[in-house]
Amino acid sequence: MSAIGNMARLTKAGAVLAWSGARVLPEQANLPAPLALFARVTAPLRKNGAGERGNETKLSAALTSLGPSYIKLGQFLATRDDIIGRELARDLSTLQDRLPPFSQSEAKAAVEEALGAPIDKLYVEFGPPVAAASIAQVHKAKLRGPGGELTPVAVKVLRPGIEQRFQRDLDSYVFAARMIERLHPPSRRLRPIAVVDTLAKSVAIEMDLRMEAAAISEMAENTKNDEGFRVPGVDWARSARRVLTLEWIDAIPIADREGLAAAGHDVKSLGPRLMQTFLRHAMRDGFFHADMHPGNLFIDAEGRIVAVDFGIMGRLGLKERRFLAEILYGFLKRDYTRVAEVHFEAGYVPRKHAVAQFAQALRAIGEPIMDRPASEISMAQLLGQLFQYTEVFDMQTRPELLLLQKTMVVVEGVGRSLDPELNMWVVSEPVVKEWMEKEFGAGAQFEAAAQGAASVGRLMGDIPRLLGQAERTAEALSAMAEDGLRLDNHTVERLAEAQAREGRASRVGIWIGALALAAIALALLF
Repeated sequence: MSAIGNMARLTKAGAVLAWSGARVLPEQANLPAPLALFARVTAPLRKNGAGERGNETKLSAALTSLGPSYIKLGQFLATRDDIIGRELARDLSTLQDRLPPFSQSEAKAAVEEALGAPIDKLYVEFGPPVAAASIAQVHKAKLRGPGGELTPVAVKVLRPGIEQRFQRDLDSYVFAARMIERLHPPSRRLRPIAVVDTLAKSVAIEMDLRMEAAAISEMAENTKNDEGFRVPGVDWARSARRVLTLEWIDAIPIADREGLAAAGHDVKSLGPRLMQTFLRHAMRDGFFHADMHPGNLFIDAEGRIVAVDFGIMGRLGLKERRFLAEILYGFLKRDYTRVAEVHFEAGYVPRKHAVAQFAQALRAIGEPIMDRPASEISMAQLLGQLFQYTEVFDMQTRPELLLLQKTMVVVEGVGRSLDPELNMWVVSEPVVKEWMEKEFGAGAQFEAAAQGAASVGRLMGDIPRLLGQAERTAEALSAMAEDGLRLDNHTVERLAEAQAREGRASRVGIWIGALALAAIALALLF
């Protein structure tokens, strides 16, 4: 993709956002020169976005008008307040992933192509879409069972051409990230290119419906013995990369309090169960549903929580799970020194900082929260404030922990909608304590010792091979020390040419971009 093409796409998006009047950058942001020029030139346009609507509404409308990839970008950035700031993250947190559905004929053609059979051979009935989002839409269909009975299913179908559309926009995001890192050195700590790469991988997984089916299957296996929670069954025979067929969930939305009460469910008990379910998935399994908004949660006739839409999932390694458990347990016990030590042991805070000073910062976070009424105590708020100290204490960005924290915000919100007096710490303590005992108790220590002994045995067996490698490495280093590191003339010439090309392209790209931004903005203005 050419630099000019990427710049044109980014300029169009910038003009739409400017015209909307939405604020899209953190307050007091130190902008690179081309973006500062663009902001000054487009400032008069912002009067068209002024009015009674808040920034949240204007920003959502602008991103929705730009299309599916910008909706996903907005939702992704809502989980990264370390990059865009708390206010913008909050404004983006309610961005709805809803778009008009594509036609029934296109949906049928897509299903037939993906599954390699006529639609009437696959389903007895294939109804119109019941929900449509940026990447896919869902249809209600029916299958005929062995006894002739009709069984409803949900069929998720990717939008036609969505992969190509996303690839074009992702190319422009990569281009923008590279320019930001090159022109604005302070931004490198936030790793914009890595952020875009994470978004690209997330979208690639979400656009392969086999991955969603696998996520459902993995969670079903993890939770098969959990009471009060289940996931839909997958019809693997009618699923492929662009089509996913699932059990139809005939249940009451978790947001329908009146409907739940009328059906005889204990509404207040659902809040604690939802919170404990989420923590159990995150800490015990290291695999959690990362999009647990009310539209994706239902209560079936047996009172079980049923989750749907597994396109966005979170994973935590053992190190991250131990970190999470210890900091939550430490805050529960108000042991701020231990919480600080955990950060240093995990390598999240460099050793150049003092444990006592970091513990003092943690106390400043924890004490005000702990003394609040139960209805105001929030683990998500605590984690959010904790991550705000990343810059002060040189902590590296941890995207998986930020995703966990943002999901926790949503889960807490749903839990409190069911029980406004829900005490998150009281609810979470049994889950955290159980996991701590399992991981750090006597049984766990014995197992760890056995694994350590096995590792030592493997290392002893590898000693001859390792010694041989060490000897060869020493010989190579000795030769290099005597003769020096030499590059042939062809290699030197190629390195020089590459450096010159990159320098010229960078300078030309920056000025073309700045002039293009200014020209388009002026054209819109006059």
